[in-house]
Amino acid sequence: MTARLGYYIIVLPLSYLPLQVLYVFTDIFYLLLITCIPYRKSVIQGNIDHSFPMKSEKEKTKIRRQFYRHFTDLLAEGVKNLSISKKELLKRFEVENPEIMKDLHSKGKDVILVSGHYNNWEWLITAQALLFKHKAFGIGMPLTSRFWDSKINERRERFGLKVVNAANYRNALKSNTTSPKVILTLADQSPGDANKSYWLNFLNQKTPVLFGTEMMAHEFNCAVVFFATEKIKRGHYRMKLSLISDEPKEMAWGQITEAHTSRLEQEIVRHPQYWLWSHKRWKRDVPNNLEQLKLEQNEKFNKRFNL
Repeated sequence: MTARLGYYIIVLPLSYLPLQVLYVFTDIFYLLLITCIPYRKSVIQGNIDHSFPMKSEKEKTKIRRQFYRHFTDLLAEGVKNLSISKKELLKRFEVENPEIMKDLHSKGKDVILVSGHYNNWEWLITAQALLFKHKAFGIGMPLTSRFWDSKINERRERFGLKVVNAANYRNALKSNTTSPKVILTLADQSPGDANKSYWLNFLNQKTPVLFGTEMMAHEFNCAVVFFATEKIKRGHYRMKLSLISDEPKEMAWGQITEAHTSRLEQEIVRHPQYWLWSHKRWKRDVPNNLEQLKLEQNEKFNKRFNL
């Protein structure tokens, strides 16, 4: 009941306010974050410390403060996302080189669109079906609150996207055979099982990465396209696409995962304030038998896909 009241009485009505008015509220929140309400400060600072050990304390503090600035903008933009019009969304979120997706669509090729929680991913989720000709899908895990999960996904889907639960994505994707599809994945979440993850070096740390993007690419023979989202100015974003592979079955175990993770890392290093530093990304312990685990994973992968 509390969630329902909060949504209908506070959050949804706020979303109809102009974005510049919403920024006023989040500007105040930003001042609170850097003074008396240090939201997840220890997690954020710890992540930044380990990711940039060569930076000075002054530089790392600057990244944290810039992250808080961007994070509060995301709050305003997330609220606005619930009711933003098609016209305004397309004015604020654009694609620099859409010809990559147009070419893949003309070839009838399914695509996995992959990146991480960098810049404004919520506007992309909502705009995806408007930006590309492919039938749009988004893979994700349900929110803890069933009410909020239902309402947020309802708003995300209003322009044509279909949100698919990561636990049963196969049925949803296999049922769509009439037109090429594009599947959005944000692959920088912390995996639930360290032993079923792909381990690599990411931001100066041993890091487990979800292997689902690579598995889907091989299973459904999808092209894999990485996207980097640039913040042009406050409330305006541009995404740039780069093709990782349009023949995933020719890629060896780990190549796709290494490629999209490396490209995300480059974006984070270039503009670190735009990544979600408040996420507990490194909460999994490195397996003691990591090298043996990698050999076993490689063998199983090659056997499954006849590589």
